[in-house]
Order: sequence, then structure tokens, then C-alpha cells
Amino acid sequence: MNELIKQLNIHDLPTVESMQTGIEDDYVIRIFERLSSPPHRLFGLFVDGRLVSMAGYTIYAKHYAMVGRLRSDTRFKGKGYSTKLTSYVFNKASEEKSIVWVGANTQEHNIPAQRVLEKNQLDTYTKLHGAVTKDTSMLETEAKPWNRITSLDHKKAWLEETYIKSGKPFPYECYYPFPGSKYLFHDEDLKQWNFYENEDHTRFVITKTDQKKHHYLHAVYPWKDITSQKGLWETISKDYRNFAAQNEEETYIWMDLTREEAKLLPADHAFELPDPWILYGAKTEAWGKTPAGVIQGSL
Repeated sequence: MNELIKQLNIHDLPTVESMQTGIEDDYVIRIFERLSSPPHRLFGLFVDGRLVSMAGYTIYAKHYAMVGRLRSDTRFKGKGYSTKLTSYVFNKASEEKSIVWVGANTQEHNIPAQRVLEKNQLDTYTKLHGAVTKDTSMLETEAKPWNRITSLDHKKAWLEETYIKSGKPFPYECYYPFPGSKYLFHDEDLKQWNFYENEDHTRFVITKTDQKKHHYLHAVYPWKDITSQKGLWETISKDYRNFAAQNEEETYIWMDLTREEAKLLPADHAFELPDPWILYGAKTEAWGKTPAGVIQGSL
């Protein structure tokens, strides 16, 4: 039996389409050309010339790599191929000179994926609901919106205090939180993100735009008092209305909430709360070499 791992490109799409994954209308196939081009990488594990497992990674903020797109042919499950390929992909990501952390995100109900990540000895960082809504009226109190922060140094000071010192996970994009560090926050991003501060200078919130399947105003708030800070939701709602007016497509507010934070929402809240995502990861120096018996190359 011959095992081989290689990086995939657009010419491998027919091979990927031939896998029996049990996933209907798989987005990976729909956008395969994009996912097989930088800053994305896709790899396949082949057994005797047949693709049995696929995974890849994407680089964010120049220094973080997120592993994902794990797909397995159901005819070859239970043989450890997914674990082997995932370990290989983590190693490849950690070899990128700029990468300081590699991780993966999986939903709470996806037990097989969690087992694969745990076998790779990854740490668990956080568990977050991607809470989505168009209506925040139940949280608004008619208070004055918070004051906008324009100073780059002021923005950096808040991030240093709340995320960099503690390493608290920061929701860099919808679906993609990363452990806070100086490598995560670049001036070009901070200039684009809106920062607002309350009258007491004790709280701040970030709003930024994102697009996945829909358009989102992504609101980032580092504290648990999401229902008691006057003006917080007026601030978020104001930016949301302005953003939604610019889009003809579906537009929502997105806020990442822990399970404890989600429980603080009023009974009549209008948020969708899908199963939470679990963030796993490790610093790059924690990774060793490619598993024995797997040969890198091309078919």
C-alpha cells in the first residue's frame, strides 16, 4: 500500500469531486479554485492513487494559520488517515516563517473532528456562538451612542490592555477568532475598524465589516456585561443601519458570545444562536516533523 500527500491545485478538482464525503452542496467544491490558491493551501492524502482525505489552511493577519476543510471519503474512515493528514497540514503551516500560531475551529456537535484535533494534542482556547441578528431593539435603552475613537494609539492602548496582555481570543473575522498578541493587530486593519468608547472611558466596542455567505457588521465587545452597558447597542445598531443601507444583499449583525454571555440575553431576544464553535490551536514551536511513513511528492 502506497501513501502519498501532495498539495492540490485546480487540476485536482475532478478527483476531489469523486470523493464520497456525504456532504451535499459542499462549498469547498464550489470555490475550489480559490481555496487552492494563496493565501489558501489544500492537501490530499492518496492511498494507491485514490484520494481518501483532504485538508488545508489559510493565513490570516500574516502570522496566524487556520487549518480546516477536512474532508474524508466515507469508504476509508476509521483508518487514521484524517489524523495523519491533519498533523501533516499543521506541520506545513508551522513551517511558514511568519506563522506564530496554528489552529482549527470546529462545531460542538462535530465529535469526529474534535477527536482528530485532540489526537494532534492541540489546546482548547474557547467556545463561541456566532450570534446573528437584524434586530437589537430589545437591548437598546435610547441612550446616547458612544464616542468614536480616531487615534491609532488610543485603539492600540485598548487592544494592549484587553487582548494582548491576556492572550484573550479576538474575533478577527466571523468564524475566525485567534489568541490575542501583538502579531494580530496591524495598522491597516485598525484604520479600517471603527472603535467606540463610553462616556466613562471604561468600555469600548469595535465594529467592522465582513462577508461570508451574507454581509455582516461584526461587533467585538470584550466584556460580559452585554445587556447592562447603556449606549452599547445604540452604537452597534447605528453602524449596522448605515452598513445595511449600503447593501442590497442580506446584511446582519454578528457578535461572538460565550455560552455564559448568550444566557444573559433577554428571553425575547432576536439572535440566532447556532451550535458554538470550539477553537483549538498551538504555537508553532510545538510542532514536530511529518508523520513517519508519509512521503511528500506528486502522483
